[in-house]
Amino acid sequence: MKVLLLFCLLTLGSSKPYQPINIMDLMKSYDIMMADSDEDEDDDDYDDEDCPAHCRCSPGVVQCSDQGLISVPEKIPEDTVMIDLQNNDITEIQEDDFKGLNKLYGLFLNNNKISKIHPKAFRNMDHLRLLYLSYNLLTEIPANLPPNIIELRFHENNINRIQKDAFKGLRKLHVLELGANPLANSGMELGSFNGLSTLYIGIAEAKLTEVPKDLPASITELSLDYNKISKVEVEDLMRYKNLKRLGLGFNQIRSVENGSFTSIPNIHEIHLNHNRLKKVPPGLGSLRFLQAIFLHGNKISNVGFNDFCPKSVSIKKNPYSAISLFANPVKYWNIQPATFRCVISRRGVQLGNFRKK
Repeated sequence: MKVLLLFCLLTLGSSKPYQPINIMDLMKSYDIMMADSDEDEDDDDYDDEDCPAHCRCSPGVVQCSDQGLISVPEKIPEDTVMIDLQNNDITEIQEDDFKGLNKLYGLFLNNNKISKIHPKAFRNMDHLRLLYLSYNLLTEIPANLPPNIIELRFHENNINRIQKDAFKGLRKLHVLELGANPLANSGMELGSFNGLSTLYIGIAEAKLTEVPKDLPASITELSLDYNKISKVEVEDLMRYKNLKRLGLGFNQIRSVENGSFTSIPNIHEIHLNHNRLKKVPPGLGSLRFLQAIFLHGNKISNVGFNDFCPKSVSIKKNPYSAISLFANPVKYWNIQPATFRCVISRRGVQLGNFRKK
C-alpha cells in the first residue's frame, strides 16, 4: 500500500499551473495513509458544533478553503487528520496555530499569501506526512519541519536560497517540489540536502544554469525543465546512479559531453526536447533500460546509424517505446531505416516536418 501511495505522489511531481487539491479524493486513500499510525482512531460521528467557523467538517477532516481567511481558524478539533486551507488570504503561520493537532496527517496551505512561518509552528506533528505550501510568498525553507513528512511542496514561492541542513532530520521525505522559485545554483548552499533519501526532486522553472551536483544520491526522478542550463557534462550526473527519469526540456543545452549518461545506467526516460542540440547525444545505445528519449524541438540535422541502438547485437538493450525527433531540421528520408532497429514499432518513432520560423 505504501508503494501505491508513493506512486500517486510521484505522478503529481511535474510542475503545473495551480489546481486546487481535492481533499475528498485524497481521503479515498485514507486507509493507506493511516497505515503508518500507531494509534486507533475514534470512529464516532463528528459533532458539527466542534467545527470551526467558515469551515465544513467530517470525521477527521476540516475543510476551510475559499473562505477569504486571513489567519488559521481557532479551535480545530484535536482528532483532525486533514486540514484544507487552500485559496485563502493567510499571511502568517503563528506558533500556536496548530497546537495540539498531534494526529494531523495532511496540511494543505496552497495559494495563500504566507510569507512567515514561526519556527515552532510544526512542533509535535510526528504524524504529519503531507505538507503543501505551494503558491505562497515564502523566501526560505521553514525551520523545524515535521520529522516524518514524506511529501513537501514549495512550488511557486519566492525562495532564492536554501541554507545548509535546511531539510535536516527528514529521513522519510520522498517528494520535494521546489519548482517555479527564483532559485539559482549559487542559492543552494553546500549541504542543503544533507540527510535526505528523497526519490523525486523538482526544480523546474527556476534560474539554474547547470545541473545541481549536491542533490541526494537516492533520487530516481529529477525535473529541471524550463531553466537556463546550457550544457551537460560528465560530472553533472555522476552522483545520481539511481536515476530513472531525467527532465531537461526547455533549457538552452547546446552539447552533451560524451560519457555523461554512463553514470545513470538505470535511466528509463530522458527529456531533452526544446533545447539547442545539433546532434543526438552520444551514448544512448549503451543505456540498456532507456525506453523513451525526447529530442524534438532542437537543431538536429543528422541522425547516425548507431545513435540510438547498440553497435553489436550481442549487447543487450531493452527496446524503445518512444523516440521523438520532430521539429528538427533533419531530413527523415536521409535516415537509414535500421537506425531504429531497437524500437518496439514504427509508431514509437516520431518524425515530422521542420519549419523555419
